[in-house]
Amino acid sequence: MSGNRPDSIRSHRDIEVWQVAVDVSVSIYATTKSLPREEIYGLTSQMRGASVTIAANIAEGYGRETTATYIQFLRVAQGSTKELETHLVIAERIGLLNQAAADELKARLDSIGRMLRALIRSLETRLWTALKPPFTIGHCPLGHCPPIGRLAIAELAL
Repeated sequence: MSGNRPDSIRSHRDIEVWQVAVDVSVSIYATTKSLPREEIYGLTSQMRGASVTIAANIAEGYGRETTATYIQFLRVAQGSTKELETHLVIAERIGLLNQAAADELKARLDSIGRMLRALIRSLETRLWTALKPPFTIGHCPLGHCPPIGRLAIAELAL
């Protein structure tokens, strides 16, 4: 995503939610080291992969051409938080993780989810406020457009 970025954000590495996501991924790697060896291709691999994709999608989306595409990648990152949360619940229920460790990681994932939602709302608002009347969030100048289509149209107005 290029264009009107705040001066304090010069790279995806400056985005707080990316930083927190990387920290969670590092914690997941540390946590999964204690899982049984037979889980290396099971929950260990799944948890590590999901944790990495959160930060990776934030970074990849940031590097894309348009804000609409960036938002799409942020939504994928949101999905990965829910995927990882599910793996944590399963690992706890089958006795591979203790409740305290699982709860702490789930709380951090909830925080990432809130930050991602706030970032998405902020980016969507920026796109929609760039539109000139009569375009509004509920009206697509090309007829019925899916949400990402409406955002792409808004991007053209920037």
